[in-house]
Parts: sequence; structure tokens; C-alpha cells
Amino acid sequence: MDLVKKLEEICLKSDLRMTNQRRVIAEVLMDSDDHPSIEVILDRAKMRDSRVSLPTVYRTVKLLEDADMLEKHLLKDGRTLYEDKIGEHHDHLIDVTTGDVVEFVSEEIEALQEAIADKLGYKLVDHRLELYAIPKNSK
Repeated sequence: MDLVKKLEEICLKSDLRMTNQRRVIAEVLMDSDDHPSIEVILDRAKMRDSRVSLPTVYRTVKLLEDADMLEKHLLKDGRTLYEDKIGEHHDHLIDVTTGDVVEFVSEEIEALQEAIADKLGYKLVDHRLELYAIPKNSK
């Protein structure tokens, strides 16, 4: 299900109006190929509808986050970034020199995490992996 449809459902169930501003914010999140901050979401939304406000972005992001459709990433450098949870699971490598976030999938890491949980007597139900790194050619 896409974020706009999910947000429409949330608004209907919560007795909230599905405004154009909320729709634009959901579209911005769906169209993002990166991990935008609240400020970036606001800037992108304002390009589509100048009436979008910062409080509306915060409220809409919170609605989608509470519905488990949006993931919040609190990075060690203090930034808070968001991405939709539509699509396949992936992990992140953060370049500490540029702040770039690189998505990756590793079957070996996934298998190792499952094996560790199993060895400790658990069934893994969720996880998040963030690697912080610098380019090999940097000093």
C-alpha cells in the first residue's frame, strides 16, 4: 500500500481531514530516493504546495510513523532522517565525512543475525543495522 492511501485510511479512522498538504507530504516521502530530514521534507513539500507548514510535516510524519509506514533514523551525528517502509528490508552505511547514507543488503549479515538470535535462544523479529565509516582513500 502506498503512503497516500495509508494516510487517507489513518485520517478517516482518526476523524482527521485528508488535506492537500498531508497528501503532498506523503507524496514527497514516497518520491524520495534518499533519507530526508524534516526540514528537507518541508522544503520539497513547499515546492509543490506553498501552504505546507512545519507543524503539518511533523504531525503527518508522526501519523505515518505510528502506522508503521515510515521509519525514523536517529543517527549518531544528531540528524533525524526518514524513509518509507515500503519495499524490501535493507541496512545502512553512513559516511561520517559527508553524512551520505548508503543502503545495502547482505544475505551473510542477515543469516548471521538469525544464527546469533537462535544460538541465544531467540527468534529474530526485527533489527536495524547502521554502519559508520569513512572512505578507504581518506586520511
